[in-house]
Amino acid sequence: MRLTRLPAAAAALLLVLATACGSRLPQARFGPAGNGVTGSEIRIGLLASLSGPTGAETFAGPRFGARAFFEELNARGGVGGRTVRLVECDDGATGAGNQDCAHRLIDREHVFALVATTVLDYAGAPYVSASGVPDVGGQPVGTAYERWPHLYSVYGSSAPRDGRSVGWDGTLYQGTEAFRYFRERLGARSAVVVGYNQADSARYAGQLVDGLAAEGYRVERHTVDFALPDFPSVAAAVKARGLELVLDALDQRGNVALCQALEGAGVRPLAKVTTVQGWSETARELYRATPGCRRALWVTASSRAYTDTSHPEVRDFRAAMARWYPEREGRLSGWELEGWAAARWLADAMASCGEQLTRACTERFVNRPQPYDAHGLLLPASFVVTPPPVGPGRACLSVARWQDAAEGGRGGWVGEGPPFGSLCYPDVLRLPYRP
Repeated sequence: MRLTRLPAAAAALLLVLATACGSRLPQARFGPAGNGVTGSEIRIGLLASLSGPTGAETFAGPRFGARAFFEELNARGGVGGRTVRLVECDDGATGAGNQDCAHRLIDREHVFALVATTVLDYAGAPYVSASGVPDVGGQPVGTAYERWPHLYSVYGSSAPRDGRSVGWDGTLYQGTEAFRYFRERLGARSAVVVGYNQADSARYAGQLVDGLAAEGYRVERHTVDFALPDFPSVAAAVKARGLELVLDALDQRGNVALCQALEGAGVRPLAKVTTVQGWSETARELYRATPGCRRALWVTASSRAYTDTSHPEVRDFRAAMARWYPEREGRLSGWELEGWAAARWLADAMASCGEQLTRACTERFVNRPQPYDAHGLLLPASFVVTPPPVGPGRACLSVARWQDAAEGGRGGWVGEGPPFGSLCYPDVLRLPYRP
């Protein structure tokens, strides 16, 4: 398992009361079995947490990437002459809202499949799975994609996913490749992990600590109050102990405040490591007041840099975003690129069926033994079931860092290391944990 997931600390945003659902279309059944397919149209559901305490942007990135892909696809004739119609539902960032969305999209809108699902609480996953509706390219914020059949994370999975338990009898495994990289690339030997006093944040922080310790780091863990975090105390400790890497299980608000505290204390870490969710053009403004911390930003991921315009698929993605969503220029992100990759995966799977488009055929493509890379955007991913990992194994990652000189002096993210797909370690540790 790669350490590229959205930190479970996103769940520190806790429960909300409001739920909402996107635009509704007529309730007529589509196709002979009501499976969202006619001779001219394919209905695809897009489920995201776009309201509630998470705000409109936290989980929005993959949605825009998928939208842009299907806009382009439809402009070129769709899938076998059928137009793809996206039906969106906002679950309000609650489990109850998510269940409502799952029922609405399947029972009322009769969608053929889901794509690029990005939600805080995937409580509707059991119903999606039981309905046999493929969910392709979702973001594994929680553990649903490691448990339920018919759910396919954008990063792949080798767990049984038989619905009985998460992973292998309740156990998942995290790789240590990201920590290995910073140890070898930067010579780092010490690190701090900062998290909230909230259960999900604490669990993710614990995983980071375990991974760092397994790679030989001297690690300190600091927990702050979610409502009143004392980041200056953390910064003072980091400075006093000379800790080199800063990792966290915080939300965006917490990351910005932590950088302000580090900057105020004169701390210059070797790297302030973020995840693919923080891999965004918004870093330019979010950290404008803390340029030292911004220069220390690094990200590890399982996808190609969205800034890598030397690659044709990235160029297509960026051109489509500029054409259909020009207002997103200052918010382009790794998650948007992964949303595009998710839509590409589903489209390729549907196209493989020819005129006889069925869910079974679509899933045969997704489940095939050949790994899929979304035309070079993803590290190769598959859903071939394997036994639980035993001992060290091979793992790959992609890495980028913020550079002020990039983008003609505007600053931006720049890919690091060897060409995409070739930054791999043959013998990283794979540590068990129970989510």
